[in-house]
Amino acid sequence: MSKHLDFKLPAFLILGAPGSGKGTQGKILGSVPRFFHCACGDVFRSLDTRTALGQKFVYYSSRGELVPDELTIELWHAQILNWSETHIYKPDIDFLVLDGIPRNVRQAEFLAEHVEVHQVFHLSCPDREELARRMRKRALKENRLDDASDRVIQQRIATYEAETKPILEYYSKERVLDIDATQPPVKVLRDIVDHITKLPVYQASLKR
Repeated sequence: MSKHLDFKLPAFLILGAPGSGKGTQGKILGSVPRFFHCACGDVFRSLDTRTALGQKFVYYSSRGELVPDELTIELWHAQILNWSETHIYKPDIDFLVLDGIPRNVRQAEFLAEHVEVHQVFHLSCPDREELARRMRKRALKENRLDDASDRVIQQRIATYEAETKPILEYYSKERVLDIDATQPPVKVLRDIVDHITKLPVYQASLKR
């Protein structure tokens, strides 16, 4: 496969505050044939730091600095091409399930060069105490005690509100679906799958 794809990759975006369950839903969807879960963390973990692009990432991360938005999307796109070349991801038949990327409106703008987001699933949880409870529980379960502190939790929620949530305004209202994230995970999944299967782009994919 060439280093460039001559079409925009069809995708669904799962968006929500930390603790809303977007990673859980992304993983489940990604286990279904014709869906490929792409979490931001997976991209950076799979990065080959021997490449020129990988070295750029190391330059910022080794200094504890945020990787610039344009470079983040470049790294993401390079990894997507790598997954497609190794046939882990099949861009002609798979829907991308994006989770954790884009992180802000600027990244969404860069991402639009490569991806067609057909639906944004906003896992809504207005009860910030419930989010904090979930994040604390997850941090303890994964033995990340620092992440269980109230200060870290409130900081992560505030960062989401300031930087990531505005993405909902970037996409047209018809493309954004609010889903109650306080439901049991299986009901959240039901709502997502029920909506996807009714979308014209999904119906058209069944004929390929």
